[in-house]
Amino acid sequence: MVAASRLTKYYGDFRAIQDVSFTAEKGEILGFLGPNGAGKTTTLRIITGFMPATEGTATVEGFDVFKEPHEVHRRIGYLPENPPLYRDMTVASYLKFVGRIKGLTRKQTTGALEEVLESCSLTAVASRLVGHLSKGYRQRVGLAQALIHNPPVLILDEPTLGLDPKQIIEIRSLIRELSVDRTVILSTHILPEVSQICNKVVIINEGRIVVESNLRDLTQGLSLEEVFLRYISRESEDKETGSQSL
Repeated sequence: MVAASRLTKYYGDFRAIQDVSFTAEKGEILGFLGPNGAGKTTTLRIITGFMPATEGTATVEGFDVFKEPHEVHRRIGYLPENPPLYRDMTVASYLKFVGRIKGLTRKQTTGALEEVLESCSLTAVASRLVGHLSKGYRQRVGLAQALIHNPPVLILDEPTLGLDPKQIIEIRSLIRELSVDRTVILSTHILPEVSQICNKVVIINEGRIVVESNLRDLTQGLSLEEVFLRYISRESEDKETGSQSL
């Protein structure tokens, strides 16, 4: 489980996010939606421990992100928008390297490597250099590095960005499989992706959460696109009305 409570982040005088709160449960795929620059990546970087919050709290599997970062890192797998890959290493050697960094023993790493190579359909390219792979396969390697230590929480930032239609279908299918016994947070601005694989939606706009709801309840009689535009427009109108009243 992941729980964020009133997360706020300032960069100097610029407020990137404010009072961001939501939860994601085990077995759930949460679609974290918002326009570019809305605060999605900032929120994920805070939850994964890559940067501190100015205010607020966040927990992963009951462990405080800021007070118990090592425990959180053991329980979380993170695929950033640009996966941290070493292109001059083979797929297998890179994943072994990541496994050891994440605290696995040599024996555990060997077993984990076989599992992620198979689950991410990388066995056939295990001996190839990462830099020689297609973007679709590099994305799979990025996903494999997030999974190598078998974390109960998986956070994916734009996992299908730049992939071709076939690769997108394959990655979406893999995410569904991975969510069976994990908590998955999927950050994206691709609405059809959320409609197809998520069961809960959180929409953020201009640094604030504007809705958190079960996907089915949210889209009764409407498409997700219509719902998304309605909430984004409503937020903008509310701000404009508030400014005029002042």
